[in-house]
Amino acid sequence: NKALLVPAALLISALAPALINPLMVIGGLFLCFEGCEKLAHKLLHSPQEDAAAQAAHAAAVADPAVDLVQWERDKIRGAIRTDFILSAEVIVITLGTVANSPLATQFGVLVAISLLMTVGVYGLVAGIVKLDDLGEQLLRREGDAFAGRAARLCGHALLRIAPPLMKLLGVAGTVAMFLVGGGILTHALPFLPHASGALSLLLDAAVGVLAGALVLGVVLAFQRLRR
Repeated sequence: NKALLVPAALLISALAPALINPLMVIGGLFLCFEGCEKLAHKLLHSPQEDAAAQAAHAAAVADPAVDLVQWERDKIRGAIRTDFILSAEVIVITLGTVANSPLATQFGVLVAISLLMTVGVYGLVAGIVKLDDLGEQLLRREGDAFAGRAARLCGHALLRIAPPLMKLLGVAGTVAMFLVGGGILTHALPFLPHASGALSLLLDAAVGVLAGALVLGVVLAFQRLRR
């Protein structure tokens, strides 16, 4: 994504800078839509559907013949798509801060930010996702010495912490989608109200929820018409 976005952002900035603001708005609307879709999941899917999907996922994980990458292809595509939008927003915002700098400086800053996002952010995410694996490894440590008991205690704690932590991160990610998406819209569209301080966050969240609900309604109506 970054390898595509960095040269694309430089080209757009040089040849058609007027497109940057509309692209920001589209990206902000998409983030709000993603967040609202997560909120609407319980209304759009019954508990029986969720339980059936969870059972199918557990069966796939337990079956060594199942290619889990292929099984999760829709989720992987969704993650890549969301990363593309988020990366585009960050790169465009970064480009705006160095818009008056030489081309070499712009390129260097964009590449540095892209590497920081990829290695730093996704490295942290990978570490969080693997917490339960680390806990399992520590729990299997043998020996009655202090080091062995401490390792098993840490492993048990990690296995207890990992599930609620993942749920908390899911909630935080949804809130962030509304805050970032709504913030982009309030800054890019001059007719929307503006505020400062804590009120600004509340305003961004409200704009994000309303915009996401509007886009979700249009998408659902379009899907129903297609059917």
